[in-house]
Amino acid sequence: MLAIRTRRRKAVVLATAAVLAGLTAPSLTASPATATTTTTTTNTATTNTDYDDTYYKDAIGKTGASLKSSLHAIISDQTKLSYSAVWDALKATDEDPDNSGNVILLYSGVSRSKSLNGGDTGDWNREHVWAKSHGDFGTSTGPGTDIHHLRPSDVRVNSVRGNKDFDNGGSAVSGGGGSLTDSDSFEPRDAVKGDVARMIFYMAVRYEGGDGFADLEVNGQVGNGSNPYIGKLSVLKAWNDEDPPDAFEEHRNQVVYDDYQHNRNPFIDHPEWVESIW
Repeated sequence: MLAIRTRRRKAVVLATAAVLAGLTAPSLTASPATATTTTTTTNTATTNTDYDDTYYKDAIGKTGASLKSSLHAIISDQTKLSYSAVWDALKATDEDPDNSGNVILLYSGVSRSKSLNGGDTGDWNREHVWAKSHGDFGTSTGPGTDIHHLRPSDVRVNSVRGNKDFDNGGSAVSGGGGSLTDSDSFEPRDAVKGDVARMIFYMAVRYEGGDGFADLEVNGQVGNGSNPYIGKLSVLKAWNDEDPPDAFEEHRNQVVYDDYQHNRNPFIDHPEWVESIW
C-alpha cells in the first residue's frame, strides 16, 4: 500500500508541475506592452500606500471630524501659484499621455493642443471645478489658483457649466463628451465623475476659513449661488464610489505634488476617506 501511495504522490507532483509549466510559459512570450502595463499598475499602488508612513502619518487611524482636521493640516502646507502660472502647470498636469503636445479637456475628454489656451471658441481655458463664485474667491492666490481643482476645459463647455452645482440629469451638452446640464446643475461625463467629486472634497478639506478665505463645504442641495457651498453631497459620494481613481488621475496628483504645489489630494490616494468624513 505504501508503494502505491508513493507512486500516486509522484504522479500528482508531476502532473502539477506540468500544469504550472503550461501556465507560466506564455509569460515568457508576453508582449512588452503587457509587461509595462502590469509594472505601472503595481508601481502606482505602491506609491500611494507609501505615503501612509510619511505624508499621511498624522491622519492614519483617524475618522470623521478628527480625520478631516488632520488632513486639513497636512494638505495646507503647499506652494501657491499665481493665476498666470496655472496655464503652464495645467499643460504638465493634464498632458495627453498619447500626445505630449496636447492636454486632455476635463468635461469633454477631447485632446487639444497646449497652444490653444485662451478665451476664444475652440480654445481651452482654466475651469474652476469648485466654481469660484461659491465663496467669492475669484482668481486670488489660494483657492482661486489651486490646481488640484483647476482643469483644462473647452471654453464653450466651461461656459455651459458656469457656476452650477453637480447633480444627475439634464440635457446633453453639445461637445461635452456625454455631460448633461439643466437650469441649476451639471453632470460631467461618466469617466470623470469620481475625479470631480474628489476635487470638490479636497477643496472642502483644504479651505476651512482660517486663511482669509471662506470655509468651503459640501452640502445636500443645488442652487447654492454665491454661498461657500457646493452640492449635491449624496451624488458626489456616489460618483466617488462609481468612478474610482484611474492612472491619469493618480499621475496628475503625483505631478502636482512633485513639481508644483507639493501637496496631495488625499481622496485620490484614499477614496474611502470620503465615507469616513461625510
